[in-house]
Amino acid sequence: MPMSHNQPNPLFNRNPSSAADEVNRSQASRSIDYEYVSVPVLVIGAGAAGARTAIELTENGMETLVIGKRDHGDAHTTWAAGGINAALGNLDSDDDWRIHAADTLKEGHFVNDPMAVETVTKAMPDRLHELARWGTPFDRTDDGRINQRYFGAQSFRRTAFVGDRTGEALLDTLIKRAKSLNIPYRENVLVTELLADDNRVYGAVAVNLETAKFILFEAAHVVLAAGGYSALYGRHSSRDDENTADGPALAYRAGANLLDLEFVQFHPTGMVGDRYSDEWDGRLVTEAVRGEGGRLYNSDGERFMERYSPNQLELDARDVVARAIATEISEGRGTDNGGVYLDISHRDAAFIRERLPRMYERFQRLGVDISKQPIEVAPTAHYSMGGVDIDWTTGRTAVDRLYAVGETTAGVHGANRLGGNSLAETVVMGKVVGEHIVDLDAEMPTMPNKVRAHAERVMHSLVACTDTDGDVSPSALIADLRGVMDEHAGIIRDAETLWSGFETIREIRDRTTSLRIEGGLTSDDFELAVDLSFMLTVTEGVLRGALKREESRGAHFRSDFPETHESWRQNILYTQTDTGPALWHRDVARPTPEIESAIDEGYELEYHLLE
Repeated sequence: MPMSHNQPNPLFNRNPSSAADEVNRSQASRSIDYEYVSVPVLVIGAGAAGARTAIELTENGMETLVIGKRDHGDAHTTWAAGGINAALGNLDSDDDWRIHAADTLKEGHFVNDPMAVETVTKAMPDRLHELARWGTPFDRTDDGRINQRYFGAQSFRRTAFVGDRTGEALLDTLIKRAKSLNIPYRENVLVTELLADDNRVYGAVAVNLETAKFILFEAAHVVLAAGGYSALYGRHSSRDDENTADGPALAYRAGANLLDLEFVQFHPTGMVGDRYSDEWDGRLVTEAVRGEGGRLYNSDGERFMERYSPNQLELDARDVVARAIATEISEGRGTDNGGVYLDISHRDAAFIRERLPRMYERFQRLGVDISKQPIEVAPTAHYSMGGVDIDWTTGRTAVDRLYAVGETTAGVHGANRLGGNSLAETVVMGKVVGEHIVDLDAEMPTMPNKVRAHAERVMHSLVACTDTDGDVSPSALIADLRGVMDEHAGIIRDAETLWSGFETIREIRDRTTSLRIEGGLTSDDFELAVDLSFMLTVTEGVLRGALKREESRGAHFRSDFPETHESWRQNILYTQTDTGPALWHRDVARPTPEIESAIDEGYELEYHLLE
């Protein structure tokens, strides 16, 4: 019998565990066919963070299984094109990890976790050389050292690169390393819920998207490496089925805390769809274009960053450049397609083809020769600084034996991410988490009977979700959700628009009672419905956090509170309670004296070196 469209859909209940227990209790005694998999460590997500974690575990003798909802190697890591940071000092000998840490904290407007920043910046030279040993073909200087370029807000040339396809090259390296270690991997597996009880995780419920068969994973440890939530926005740099908040939502529902969800980075230079087609709308034009000397102009031909940042110009912090572009467009100095111009044609054509091969080839296919013509760009949602709250010495969440790595987490980037730090974070913390788990007892727990029974009820409820008589498609609700976030929680925010957006999101949640999922568990509709449930969970947290933070800091700009206030040098945590979501504050720790001294020394990028 189909689920009535007036009946709450268990995917969208704010307490999914109780929802699964309440829906169709009469089905609990019926058998349901599922595969049972037991493994010491389950890694959910197969991008750079998940791969590096699995490598560390396997090299130290820990049995590990990596699962992903896409084909092996098809991960968002490949879109991190411009480079990866490490204070090697190969081009600027004065650079060191302390200055890298100071730049990261300044870019994060000092709400970063100082331990996270120190952990990443101090380890990165070793991690970069490790990647080179494993085969990453970094660009080299004439004398054979790893080459480095400027990225925005970096005091020195610190960003190592493989042309403008660094993420792809790095992930290829990690996957080859994983395959050489025979690390098992299962693709096209969608995790719908983590199984936790009494503050401990026991595994996960998942669906094989090719066969429609359920999988019950039992694990001694679970590592979430499932990405962030920038695709809550309609205009974003990811593919539509990436960064849909899977990792943070799964962790939150299992009992972990989320942190600083209001901080979403809008990359200054996304492609403008009206010119290049909807397929390319919002796709990233790597910061490497500006790092190699690209300049921004408005429709009047002004190099407008001279007004907003006369010293650092196009290589100021991403939040500064994104707001400048948004201001130019809103004040009528944008292009007819709603963007501005990014021009690197003053550089030699051979230099552009060598240093920016992917950008050159992409735009050539679209009829634009970037060695002769400008590109039209506008800001695009690109990265979520918020995410799961973890202990940065171990990767642990508030749930025992549950860990998080990569963009699923929060802490290292603060209020705004320093370009080139995302790939750095993945390889550093993948090793840290792997080392920590190896030192723990790997004895398999016995999954409590009530947890296994709950898992089976979850499976029954998911089957029931695909048999509904509603008239609303998941894709339509996702489009509406993204429209709300674009309009109400974008680059510039205020209380009135945020409250309005919050109420509209509540209405979208209410409309899920009329959801129609056609085609069963292997259908696009089913996957989109699961994505929508994750997106709604985290969207409410973003809006609540943005309303709570009554100041402007980094990527969070409130037009009704345009100043930054020292009293708000705090993190906002988002917690699940018996009565619903709750917000609370936590003071930010101070950096170590080593890092504070580097901050006091006042290093800053000198743009004239690019002229």
